[in-house]
Amino acid sequence: MVENAVIRYGQVWEDADVLLEALDVGPGDVCLSIASAGDNALALLTRGPARVVAVDVNAAQLACLELRVAAFRELAYPELLELLGSRESTRRGALYARCRPSLSPHARALWDARPDAIEHGIASSGRFERYLALFREAVLPLVHESAASLLQPRTATERAQFYAERWNSWRWRLLFRIFFSRPVMATLGRDRRFFRQVTGGVAARLLERTRHGLTSVDPSTNPYVRWILTGKHDGGLPCAFRQEHYETIRANLHRLSWHHCSLERLLETTGRAAFDRFNLSDVFEYVSLERYHGMLELILRAGRPGARLVYWNMLVPRRRPEAMADRLAALDALASRLHARDRVFFYSALRVEELR
Repeated sequence: MVENAVIRYGQVWEDADVLLEALDVGPGDVCLSIASAGDNALALLTRGPARVVAVDVNAAQLACLELRVAAFRELAYPELLELLGSRESTRRGALYARCRPSLSPHARALWDARPDAIEHGIASSGRFERYLALFREAVLPLVHESAASLLQPRTATERAQFYAERWNSWRWRLLFRIFFSRPVMATLGRDRRFFRQVTGGVAARLLERTRHGLTSVDPSTNPYVRWILTGKHDGGLPCAFRQEHYETIRANLHRLSWHHCSLERLLETTGRAAFDRFNLSDVFEYVSLERYHGMLELILRAGRPGARLVYWNMLVPRRRPEAMADRLAALDALASRLHARDRVFFYSALRVEELR
């Protein structure tokens, strides 16, 4: 039942600006996107594609997308940010009530059963966001008196110096390694199944990526870091929720559709040469190498010549096999350049590949 489904992600933890540049979406393109909470499927609409087809095996994630679509249709821009939780609000229940008639019965049932999630902002409704909130509220105060010091504007040199001298204490390293260890993450943050393909340690890799994200990339304007440290997007917003994109997305909502099924099922039923662009999130992290290769074969069949796919690696290395090099080109230089400024810092690699 949708009512009992788990919202794993209340917002999308992949940098939409990096995604849009990597995909190079143009007018007339047909895009396939993993839905997740819907943010990046909506961001694709800012580029004027002919269609965006969102897919997710988890019906609760599609309910997150549905509520965002309803909010764009029914709410003014400041009200949208309030419902998300990006801005403070005392009227989220009333804002939801205005969106509710536009929802499908399944999505309505899911959100009706979660009044607390509405009151706290729908972007904080996921299991992963609750995990980050626990880090913010229970762990960070044991390390530093205020996270606000980390969000002060600084040059790259000043950020590196601040991190080395004031932030990277033994207590920070110890508590980080405990809280973001595999057992704790599997219990509180991500589904235990998501670690089946992971080998080796987890926390040390994430700690190094966090150092990169707090020094090489400016945290003062990073909406993802701001949410982790403050629970809001103050000081910056993900692509889909910036004011300059509000009317464009609203006008293009009729180009967006969504489907409750696996990626493989959708690819098997859409036929050949159906898509120009693929936003694949980090779905290959959770499947075996053999299944990953099988999914690439389906993408090759469903993609048009020149189609581009983008996906992330976090803890499991995945990249196009050499056996597919004659059909699928790896755009490694572009991927490396974009990954260096990816504001969602915990991914180990970005993959950009193109059908020959």
